[in-house]
Amino acid sequence: MDIITIHNLKKYYGSGSSQVKALDGVDLTIAQGTFTAIVGASGSGKTTLLNMIGGLDTPTAGEVIVDGVRLSGLREEQRAVFRRKKAGFIFQNYNLLPTLTVEENILFPLDLDGSKPDKKYFEEIMELLGLTDKMQDYPGMLSGGQQQRAAIARALMTKPSIILADEPTGNLDSQNGQNVAGLLKMTTELYHRTLVLITHNLELAQLADRVIRMQDGRISEGAKQCCRTII
Repeated sequence: MDIITIHNLKKYYGSGSSQVKALDGVDLTIAQGTFTAIVGASGSGKTTLLNMIGGLDTPTAGEVIVDGVRLSGLREEQRAVFRRKKAGFIFQNYNLLPTLTVEENILFPLDLDGSKPDKKYFEEIMELLGLTDKMQDYPGMLSGGQQQRAAIARALMTKPSIILADEPTGNLDSQNGQNVAGLLKMTTELYHRTLVLITHNLELAQLADRVIRMQDGRISEGAKQCCRTII
């Protein structure tokens, strides 16, 4: 079953000779419960594509449907609700709030939505990610790897349909990067989440079920094929 369907997706900036085609007619489907890596050079359109899937940006043309929700028909406030309920985000810079504890950061998306946390689920995630003894610490007291684990926990906490990760190991050394990559794969498999990840790290990409290469705003020929082969 496909959880993400993208049809003729375009995102253009400017006009005339100075026009930039960040996305230029992307067609893509992603199956539920799979791990998809998107690779490509800087400027290839991969971050723009991820932002479209997460409802962080709107297209010039085309459609994005995520878990039955047609994003192109949503107003900004509706897209905000979609992001809170359907998508979990993991960024390169962690995006943890420095004045909140680890526990408060992880529960923050639920607080925004006025939802009560599943205590058992929360404790399970904290133990799985090795954060049980860090709950009352502040982000500035943690290593980069620990901060990224907290970001993973935050993304999982709302039980989202999809998890979107943008260069999640980009600020980490190789060992911490491998640890975080392994935890991402393990947690998404354990909780049956759909993971879409952007990376320049081909070793990390090889962990995915499917690797899609982007170039000049388009998916490279043959890149819709599955699995574990970089096209």
